[in-house]
Amino acid sequence: MPARVHAIIVARPGSSARAQLLRTLDALRAQSTPPAAITLVVCGDAGSIRQSEVVAATVEGIIAARSGTSFADAVELARPRVLEGSAIWLLAQDTAPHPRALERLVGSLERSPSAAIIAPKLVQTDNDREIVSLGVSMTALGRSVELAAGELDQGQHDGKDDALGADIRGILIRGEVRDALRPDRALAGADEGLDLGVRARLGGGRVVLTPSARIAVSPDGPAALPAGGARRAYATRTAQLHRRLAYAPAIALPLHWLTLLPLALWRSITHLIGKRPEAVAPEWGAALTAMFRFGAVSRSRRGIRSFRTSSWASVAPLRVTRGDLRRRLDDGHGSEGGAVSELRFFSGGGAWAVLAALVVSIATFTTLLAWPVLGGGALLPLRTTVAALWADAAWGLRGVGVDLIGPADPFAAVVAVLGSLWPAGPSFSLVLLWILALPLAVLGGWFAATRVTDRSGLRIFAGVVWALAPTFLAALMDGRPTGVLVHLLLPWLFHSAVVAHRSWGAAGAASLLFAAVAACSPSLAPALLLLWVVAIGITLGGARIRGAVRLLWLPVPAIALFAPIVIWQLRHGSLLALLGDPGQIWAGPQAAADAAGRLALATGFPTASFGDWTAVVGTPLGTWAGVLLAPLALLALASAVAPRWRAGITLLVVSLAGLATAFLAVGVAVSFAQGTPVAIWPGAGLSLAWIGLTGAALVTLDTMLTMPRVRVVAAVVSALAVLVCAVPSLLSFHGVLGEKPVLTGGPSSTLPAYVAAQAEGEKPVGTLVLTPQNDGGLAAEVAWGVSETLGAQSTMLTTATDIRGTDITTLSVDLLSARDFDAAGKLGELGIGYVLLAKVADGEGDRALTLRTSAVTALDQRAGFVQAGNTARGVLWHLEADAAERAELSAGEHATARLVTTVQLVLVFAALLLSIPTRSSRRAARAQSRIVGRTPDEPMVLPRHAEDREFEDAYPAGDPAFDDRATQDPEPVDDPSPTDAGAEAASTDAGDEPEPDEPVVRDRTETPEEER
Repeated sequence: MPARVHAIIVARPGSSARAQLLRTLDALRAQSTPPAAITLVVCGDAGSIRQSEVVAATVEGIIAARSGTSFADAVELARPRVLEGSAIWLLAQDTAPHPRALERLVGSLERSPSAAIIAPKLVQTDNDREIVSLGVSMTALGRSVELAAGELDQGQHDGKDDALGADIRGILIRGEVRDALRPDRALAGADEGLDLGVRARLGGGRVVLTPSARIAVSPDGPAALPAGGARRAYATRTAQLHRRLAYAPAIALPLHWLTLLPLALWRSITHLIGKRPEAVAPEWGAALTAMFRFGAVSRSRRGIRSFRTSSWASVAPLRVTRGDLRRRLDDGHGSEGGAVSELRFFSGGGAWAVLAALVVSIATFTTLLAWPVLGGGALLPLRTTVAALWADAAWGLRGVGVDLIGPADPFAAVVAVLGSLWPAGPSFSLVLLWILALPLAVLGGWFAATRVTDRSGLRIFAGVVWALAPTFLAALMDGRPTGVLVHLLLPWLFHSAVVAHRSWGAAGAASLLFAAVAACSPSLAPALLLLWVVAIGITLGGARIRGAVRLLWLPVPAIALFAPIVIWQLRHGSLLALLGDPGQIWAGPQAAADAAGRLALATGFPTASFGDWTAVVGTPLGTWAGVLLAPLALLALASAVAPRWRAGITLLVVSLAGLATAFLAVGVAVSFAQGTPVAIWPGAGLSLAWIGLTGAALVTLDTMLTMPRVRVVAAVVSALAVLVCAVPSLLSFHGVLGEKPVLTGGPSSTLPAYVAAQAEGEKPVGTLVLTPQNDGGLAAEVAWGVSETLGAQSTMLTTATDIRGTDITTLSVDLLSARDFDAAGKLGELGIGYVLLAKVADGEGDRALTLRTSAVTALDQRAGFVQAGNTARGVLWHLEADAAERAELSAGEHATARLVTTVQLVLVFAALLLSIPTRSSRRAARAQSRIVGRTPDEPMVLPRHAEDREFEDAYPAGDPAFDDRATQDPEPVDDPSPTDAGAEAASTDAGDEPEPDEPVVRDRTETPEEER
């Protein structure tokens, strides 16, 4: 005898919902085997629905519930109206059964005595050939897995009839077990059907699939997963954790409970690696929810226990294994599938260009290979241990001054990273940086060019031009580490930032590079922020909201690093001091704020020597060196009227932002070197201008489709002109121009060897360094440890216009005067054990020499001082008595240090995890054009091989054979592809759950031909 079926429909009010409900009721009336009774549960205002004649004529009763009632709760409200022995058919307002659906469900129920639940095939409402769901299973760790979803229905799954669970929409529950199999209200709207199937299996029943019974569903119904990505992630994870606690053996339940928060932390890390930062907050919300739902867990476990007759071994055969996941989620394409734009670094000659730059670098800096430490200019040694490097990068007691406590400059973190690359001798990493600077610049320029052009020759052109930039060579020859690092980092920032709207991986990498560039040159931060705002505006203008959200992340790590020093300067200094250059302040050659200096900046040179051309041909002719850069500038200006004028104008805006930064920098002096004001280094702004100029020139050259020979000639002439302009700078290190090179070999310590030996192992030994000045003044500073170091420098002191910390200047003056006091005792109380009377680096004048002589006499006569000798660094004294230990941080200061460091590490670590490439992120990147900014009306750019030149001649621009749709920059895909979703599935608990809104993967053999 056919089972009596009672249909329960859950609906929510609304105009669209009402139309869906009427369609569902029409489908029920059209059933070949109609249900015996229909009960409608309305979650919300049921007034309009009650007035419907169709509803009144179809359902046996209407139950009104609160608007927030869940699907499971709504079903419970209707259960009292179901007659004893009737099977329950669970439906929603958006579930429209096909005419014979119930007939086939009931038939399967009659033919399968062991079946507790019969599940139909769910298909799309708008396309009934696409499967929404047909069976659900789970992994060993409890993650739910759709057995068939998002696939074209070709009958490939119709032979399956057994599953662990199913989507709750449309399932038919046998009357005999309906009271035991109730949807669990604690599952937050996810996995109810899977949970029912698991409990049915434990009770000796089965979930039988009936693919011939088809029900059309919509994605926004009351029984569907929440629509929002965060809400869906929360519901899915909450359901998984609840099921884990409900299914776990009693002895393992406390262990599962204790691991909820550690797992949330681990999964947050994997979410960031998997480029799903939006899932982090729902992860913690679900963990905290599951932790404190003791009553819900108890009810679920009690319900399972009361119905259970079988062991968990009966469930195991229907679980999905890791091998099954890998096979199902592999599309067979490999990581190269669907590639639009190839890199061709080796085949395109990029590797040869880098190798050639390495040869030039070795020829230029030959003697550096024998130097263990690099000195001169703004260079200083680094700490001798990696731990000390990172200590300088943290909030706390600074390595300069007497008792200065506060935040570190973000540049100290860059120095720590650089020094950590050579732990055996961190200072040697600067030597390696200088030797590898030219090839690294070519490499960076080449990769940045891949965002502008596909042509291998033009990529090499960009790499060479970037490496020969006048500002970069000036920073190299003058020993400016911040200028060198900015120039090396900017192309990588460009490479990642221009595609940051496409993926979280690019956004994470760009945010770290943004922070590093700003740390090396804070004066660039306003220009970078301006370009960031422009990028967000452009992205929003294209209605790419998710892309704009990714761009919002870019300055976050930089804000975390700069926030402490910003707060400190607001309290003790001025905002303008934030623009001061970090590291060692050196009053070296740079363009001034006069006519000659501004002419040099306008032509691309950061110094008034015009790339050392004034030393070669004299000052009058040397000022014309900028003419050599005119071909490149003309190509850049032409990009504004080129076919890709949008990209050209954008890059020209970048160039103008950099040039404006350079012009403003030379007029601002916020830093001091031994009392002398030093203007901000304008070279960083010129580096930003140079990348815009080079990119704009590439746009012009790349679009010369009808003039290939003109393009070659223009590129060669521009590159040769830049090379000729760089020759004097490249030769200056060898003294060919008659001037002594600034770079020197060492020293390994700026203090005498005696002090360095006493402070070995970075002991906090204090040294008061007194330097007589040529103007008759006296510079006083305190160095701690083995040497003054690059990472220990602080803008809190270099930008100070008043006394910061203990006043050492008054004590220094009194030390050299005739005042009678216990000078040794005062110094010893501050932890200072040595006094060094140093020499002026540029040579002592008469006034400095006179002051030195009197200072030696005064110190020799002071009680408690013993002269240790006349060293290469100057005259050294040490105290007879041992100096006191250096002051430590207080408990409150320790707490502040921990808080600041923790917040900074968390945000930087999050950016680092986002930037780590995965298989899916690499595939997604290859599936889109590397070129950014192309529009449908722009010409196609093909890889340039020998046959490509013949193709250009045969098919000029405008010919119908030129179909530019093949390489247009596709619209960014916000949701990962099914293949990508599979690649992100990890074998651990953390990675065993896909992104909430990702589609289920279909095998390639099941993909329609038009989609392949």
